[in-house]
Parts: sequence; structure tokens; C-alpha cells
Amino acid sequence: MYSNPTKAVPTPYGAGYPSPGFGQPTAQAVPPMIPAGSMITAAGQPVPMAAAPTTPGQLPMEQSFIENILRLNLGKIATLYMTYENNTQWNAKIFKGRLEAAGRDHIIISDPKTGMRFLLLMVNLDYITFDEPLQYTYPYGSASLPGR
Repeated sequence: MYSNPTKAVPTPYGAGYPSPGFGQPTAQAVPPMIPAGSMITAAGQPVPMAAAPTTPGQLPMEQSFIENILRLNLGKIATLYMTYENNTQWNAKIFKGRLEAAGRDHIIISDPKTGMRFLLLMVNLDYITFDEPLQYTYPYGSASLPGR
């Protein structure tokens, strides 16, 4: 007895629809791992991008983020305006202190009077004010922020 190739095989996907993997080769090629920040050539080979040269105190071209601007201004007194949703005691809170550190998701400030340190999450940050000029250098040259 021979099998009829035109006869539909019942599948959970409905009549006339092949099962997943039907007619597919069993072994699949795995694409190569490509390092972050790499470009791909026309031949599909990864080429690492050269790091942009930086001058001390200057932001790298692709690194103009809040945490980097804050890092340029460590030691300055900052006022941070934070919002905490669904908080019954306080929805908004203001923190004032010396800028100690800044990371991708957090800011650390200290109260100059008490020495108390606060670890604040960037997700709650609305904005920051400073009572003195900010250190901010354009990544394209040595020009400072206009008006400073």
C-alpha cells in the first residue's frame, strides 16, 4: 500500500495547513553573535566600531545622557524634583543636596548639614535645578553651553 501525497493530514491548525516545521530542515543555522556597537559588512562580518576619542571633561559623542551631565557636575548642590505615583503620603518630593554620584538608573546626593545620603531612582526624577552654572561641554568641540 502506498501513501497519497495529496491527502491532507489532520492537524490542530486546521485542514489543509501543515504542522509547524513541515517541510523544514531539521537543523537550523544559528547566526553569529555580534558585539554591541559593531557594524555589519556586506559579507555579513561584524566590524567593531572605533571608540570616539574624548577629551577629559568632555562627553563622548554618543554618551550625552543625564547621568553623564550629572557626572560632570559632581560636588555641586542640586535640587531634585521627584514624583512617586500611587503614594498616599506624598506624591511629589523635593530633595536638595550635594551631588555625589550618578548612574544610569540612580542619583546619590548627600545633605551637607547632616551627612545623610540619599539613593534616588531616575525613574522618579522630574527635573533638577542648580543654583550655580553647570559644567557641560559639547561633544563636538570645546565650546561651552551658550550663554555661560
